[in-house]
Amino acid sequence: MAERAAGPAGLRAALGTLDGPLRFLLLSSFLIPLGSFMVLPFMSVFLHERLGMGLGTVGVVLAAASLVQFSGGIAGGALAERIGLRHTMLWALTVRTAGFVGLLLALRWPPLAVGALVLTCCGAALYLPANKAYLVRGVDDERRPAFLSAGNAALNAGMAVGPLIAGPFVLSSPGYLFLAVTALFVLVTAGHAALPAGSAPKRADAPGTGQGLLAGLAVLPFAANALAFYLYFHFQHFLAMYAVEQASGTFYSLVLLLCFTLVVVVQPLASDAIRRMPYPVALAAGFAGLAAGLAVLAAGTRPALLAGGALITLGDIVLFLKNDLEALARSPRSDAVVFGQQRLGAGLGACASGILGGQLYGISERGGHTGLFWLLAAAQCLLLPPLLLALRSRAAGTDPQPHPQPHDDEGALRPYDTDGRVPGR
Repeated sequence: MAERAAGPAGLRAALGTLDGPLRFLLLSSFLIPLGSFMVLPFMSVFLHERLGMGLGTVGVVLAAASLVQFSGGIAGGALAERIGLRHTMLWALTVRTAGFVGLLLALRWPPLAVGALVLTCCGAALYLPANKAYLVRGVDDERRPAFLSAGNAALNAGMAVGPLIAGPFVLSSPGYLFLAVTALFVLVTAGHAALPAGSAPKRADAPGTGQGLLAGLAVLPFAANALAFYLYFHFQHFLAMYAVEQASGTFYSLVLLLCFTLVVVVQPLASDAIRRMPYPVALAAGFAGLAAGLAVLAAGTRPALLAGGALITLGDIVLFLKNDLEALARSPRSDAVVFGQQRLGAGLGACASGILGGQLYGISERGGHTGLFWLLAAAQCLLLPPLLLALRSRAAGTDPQPHPQPHDDEGALRPYDTDGRVPGR
């Protein structure tokens, strides 16, 4: 087969094959984070100033919610394998909508806020693996990077626009804001109910691998994803405090907008090149980008904040997409389970970053040199990835190869009868 042309023409050719349901799914990939990020980035302020929670309590609540949102993806993948992709997305959106209703009610009864926040994070955990798997079901390997990167671009566009819309209203009129977000999620959920079941996914679990959540885990992509999120979340967790100290809150928002824009623009255009890139080269390039960006942040100037954010974002564009593609290629599990396993790695890495990074930032701050924190993080980007390459050399050839197994038309597994026939077919 002739190799697909890289660049914008190849991207347009790949995305030109999207049918109506997948176009709706991409639109949803924008609308869902748009609604979510009209609320979630402001939760620390809302919980503390509007509901009167102490900062220590707020920190614990947000850490737990983040862990649920990321690591809970492995449960979302397993659920999708059991009941199908469309049904999982519907349940996830129903749970998340209930969470936003709870936030609305929490304006009258504040104790509901914590449970409502956890519900929204549970919904996110259940939704994303099924969403990604539905987007790439039956898609050949050449078009998968374009489809996944288009979904990531839509996700980041929603994350960028949501806070801009909600900023003026989150404290002055939170009731109307929560009501609008709830209405948006009701509409998106209704749209998902109208999605066709679709054709069976291309891959499924290999016989004999078992049904455990970690069965068939692609070890190296999982570990690389955990490490990438651990290092990236030094930037995600602690840039706000650093940027406000060195510049201003408004400038911090500008840095985030630049980062989101880079993901939206660059990742789809680079998706085919990332697909063709050898995995060790992708790891080296991605972690080098993170190291360079974190080191630049140590300068503390406004240009350094912008340049550092851009370099970090370019590094994570390569790492996050390539790790997902490599996990799909190495694991015998269904796509939804693979994406769920990768989300588990992301959650563990983000959680470790919050715990260990927080200690490092505190030490640097007490010493009066917060720039040292970024240099220490950059050093980890150079020292830790070689351990992954050593793991690669030991694990080469040990990942099981995928085997097809029948699915129903929504992607849920169908058992064979003892005489080899598929029941009900």
